[in-house]
Amino acid sequence: MSFSILVGAMLLADAPMGAGALPPVSPVPSASDQQTPPSAAPPDAATPAQALAKPPAVPVPDAPQDNTVCDIVVSARRHVPGDPLQAANAKSFALTQDVDRAVVGPAALAYERTVPEPIRDGLRNFNLNLHEPVVFLNYLLQLKPGKAGETAGRFAVNSALGAAGLFDVARKRPFELPRRPNGFADTLGYYGVAPGPFFFLPLIGPTTLRDLLGGGVDRLVLPLSVGGPFRSLAYTVPMGADRLLDRRAEFDEQLNQVRETPDPYSARREMYLHKRQAEIEALHGTRRGAATPTFGLDSSEGPSAPADSDAVEQSLHL
Repeated sequence: MSFSILVGAMLLADAPMGAGALPPVSPVPSASDQQTPPSAAPPDAATPAQALAKPPAVPVPDAPQDNTVCDIVVSARRHVPGDPLQAANAKSFALTQDVDRAVVGPAALAYERTVPEPIRDGLRNFNLNLHEPVVFLNYLLQLKPGKAGETAGRFAVNSALGAAGLFDVARKRPFELPRRPNGFADTLGYYGVAPGPFFFLPLIGPTTLRDLLGGGVDRLVLPLSVGGPFRSLAYTVPMGADRLLDRRAEFDEQLNQVRETPDPYSARREMYLHKRQAEIEALHGTRRGAATPTFGLDSSEGPSAPADSDAVEQSLHL
């Protein structure tokens, strides 16, 4: 029996492990045990947790410095007194220019070449002398008795000693009475009446509502007060034609300068309005510093002298 027990013990010692037995498990190293030693890692290397938490930054190049200063200039067309009929006025201006190039301009230059200067000056002085009563009345309306008296003296001297005004004797010594054009349109402007809308009348030229009405009143003075030939077409048509040709020839160079501008219509309109405003300011004793072409004033009067009241007849309208 003891031998049997001993044999059994030896068999148990040499038998293999059973299916239910588990082999010994080796310990799993922790994350801290798997870290790379500090000496082996590069100095800028990021841990896996850091790489997941923050993506690598992409370097952005600096924007170029732009020191250019952009100036935005807003310009607007000046409307004084206003041009509500600009489209129609521009067409009228173009039509007038076509007629001037074809008929009026060549006729005026031919008039200047063929008619001697003394005759042209005499006819101009005669027309201006006939306008002196209108100037006299308007200086009275403007409460300027001194200038009204000088105008009356001019009219008397030139009518008596200057062959009915053909010669401007009153301007010379011993009289020294300068011509000072004036009219009802100037009187309206003197008392603050606005120019009103701008018009460019076909074959006539630039004007405003105030100048158109004022010039119409002036043209009625002689026919209503004197009558006679001043109501006859035999007088008004030839004298009107002479005024037109004379002034067109006198200011041919200035007109060509206007045509050479980028916008001839606007240039002609602004020149007319500027001139008329300067003439009204001159009645109040104020003068503008910058001179502009007068288009109808004698060069000796300067840009600040008041214009003849008849704005249609006494300024160059082409």
